[in-house]
Amino acid sequence: NTAGEVVLQRDLSGHYRAEAFINGVRTPVMVDTGATDVAISTSLADKLGLRSINAIRTRTANGDTVSYMTRLESVKLGGIVAHDVAATITPGLGDEILLGMSFLGRMDVRLYKGTMTIRAAEE
Repeated sequence: NTAGEVVLQRDLSGHYRAEAFINGVRTPVMVDTGATDVAISTSLADKLGLRSINAIRTRTANGDTVSYMTRLESVKLGGIVAHDVAATITPGLGDEILLGMSFLGRMDVRLYKGTMTIRAAEE
């Protein structure tokens, strides 16, 4: 069953990048096991018409900032789909979308020699 499996190769900068569909909108993402939630930019949040639930203080690689909690209807990576995913709208993220643990934590994620394999976890 490869429909529920995505295999990514680490890029030259040491990151894993992919194309995902967030609420049906195709967007490049960086897979980030160090991010608590899926972190999306203000511009993508505006494009998706997302409303923030409340402001929270978050610690990012670029320092402390204020982010806004929201929920995503769906996050699709290859053949894997997760619904009702926690996310933060993070100003200053630029166009980078971080695919964090609110999505990855529902999956079976394996790292081996520069390859990341993400599978839909068995319910």
